[in-house]
Amino acid sequence: MEMKEPPDGGTRAWLIVISSFFCNGIIFGVINTYSVIYLRLQEELKMRGDPEASSKSALVGSLTIGATFLLSPVAGILTDKIGLRQTAILGGVLTSCGLLASSFVTHNINALYLTYGIMYGFGAALTYTPCLSILGYYFKRYLGKVNGFVTAGSSVFTAVMPFLINWLISSYGLSTALRVEAGISSVIILCALLYTPIAPKTSQMRMRTEPSSPAARKSLINVDNWKKKRYVIWALSIPVALFGYFVPYVHMSKFITVAFAGNDINLPVMCLGIASGVGRLVFGFIADLPRINRILLQQVSFCFIGIMTMFLPITSSYPLLLVFVLAMGLFDGCFISLIGPISFDICGPKGASQAIGFLLGLCSFPLTLGPPIAGMLFDHTGSYTLPFILAGIPPLVGATTMFLIRCVKDESIGTEMHDKDPVQHPLAKSAWDEERPFDDRKFCNGRVPHTLERKASLASAGTKIPLISDGESSHLIPAAFAINSDLLHAQKRQYQYSVY
Repeated sequence: MEMKEPPDGGTRAWLIVISSFFCNGIIFGVINTYSVIYLRLQEELKMRGDPEASSKSALVGSLTIGATFLLSPVAGILTDKIGLRQTAILGGVLTSCGLLASSFVTHNINALYLTYGIMYGFGAALTYTPCLSILGYYFKRYLGKVNGFVTAGSSVFTAVMPFLINWLISSYGLSTALRVEAGISSVIILCALLYTPIAPKTSQMRMRTEPSSPAARKSLINVDNWKKKRYVIWALSIPVALFGYFVPYVHMSKFITVAFAGNDINLPVMCLGIASGVGRLVFGFIADLPRINRILLQQVSFCFIGIMTMFLPITSSYPLLLVFVLAMGLFDGCFISLIGPISFDICGPKGASQAIGFLLGLCSFPLTLGPPIAGMLFDHTGSYTLPFILAGIPPLVGATTMFLIRCVKDESIGTEMHDKDPVQHPLAKSAWDEERPFDDRKFCNGRVPHTLERKASLASAGTKIPLISDGESSHLIPAAFAINSDLLHAQKRQYQYSVY
């Protein structure tokens, strides 16, 4: 079976980009605009005399974002088992059904924990991983650009959805608003129908490459990541910094009604979304510039997020509040855009996927606990001054502990991988190539992929093979003989392998 290079364009490829944009936008648009629904739930609980109305209402939204992050590793495993399209469709079904079920239990906060919190969160996790992974099958040269466009979908939807949800709740009630959200989420199912990789691996290849059962169980967790001191420090510092991160998203609308009565409660949330989208594009570009320390840049973003969060309750000017919110959103985009690049910097291509997955899993706990604790403090104090000031401290602490990364040193990713396996040198191939080892297909363009495509040629009979210099041969010969002998026999009628 022939494996094709990513087309880096074409009708289907751009349709997938658009569909991923919508999937990402719908998922996080619902999550980030929960503050509008939170306000209505809190009012209903207070009317029933519940003394813990704020913390209980906040827990619904916290469970949603917590489940999305906590179950991300499960989504990655499921994607490998049943495929991108099936996983994303299942995620779309769960998100739609979760919101639809929530519309019938709006007066039962415990039921909302399950339907809106866990069910929707799990569906969001199953959708988020495929909508980013599918891009690598269709884009190689422009992968960074399309990822930036897709992740900006959440910012666009976060800017628009608060007005829609608030209007629906005011005009038709919370149940109708949730049903409309369920209908919007069903679009994920249609978008997921496009998520078919260009050239899936054949069953024959799986038989050759899958490890034995003990090795497969051992390979579920990349233990090499946890041997890297820099990753351990980074993976523990980020959850610390995020303990108060989600508090403004959940409590912003209520905070505006308390501290700035009469002003637009949706405008700050919209500013957060717009600024975050701009930050992802701007800081994504900055992070690729030479001499830029990405970890230090992320530390700066946490410092600004913490400081801006603490400034929110001490200002009496609504326009100045919007300035603080814009700054917080801008550096929020910086933090998000740097997660992937830093994972690759520390763990290399082989460990990056699990590095991100486990990081998101660790982040689920502080993201879930932070908003309910802030709501509990508000219930006891009647003010958001203490909750927001305390929410601004964890980002500063996390940014400070990340300085420990400079005090430790791990073995160079490039040197380590080159010594152990010359074919897998991270600088010699892209992430797209990482997902496609040698199989029983025809070689792309009649050439050996990965590192060898720059060194040797695997051509059909009658094709001239370029010569290799003596200096290159010492690196080529070990890599050349690393090719599976069974593969060479399977291709012998079509290709002739030569090293000069």
